[in-house]
Amino acid sequence: MAERLNPNESRQGERGKPVLWVLVASLVLLAIATVGLLTWNGANSPKDYASQSQDASRKEVTGSVNGQSGGSSPSNSTAVPGGNPSYPQPAQPGANGAPK
Repeated sequence: MAERLNPNESRQGERGKPVLWVLVASLVLLAIATVGLLTWNGANSPKDYASQSQDASRKEVTGSVNGQSGGSSPSNSTAVPGGNPSYPQPAQPGANGAPK
């Protein structure tokens, strides 16, 4: 008949680190590696195609990538850059219904 041992005597190795601490440590290392990877990838990635397309369109319309045309147009009395689509110029001086 087999010899009966209590559970502590039957253990074959020393008691190691609890599994929970190993899992927590591995998740912390994973988080550090992920943050490092995303930071490195964001710093080294080229501009996306939408930004490149918008920059090319701005350069065609205003002559510069940042959208500044260098000065205001002669009919622009408020000194808003002429290439700014938020403030379009009227087609004719009296087109807005203002008295002439």
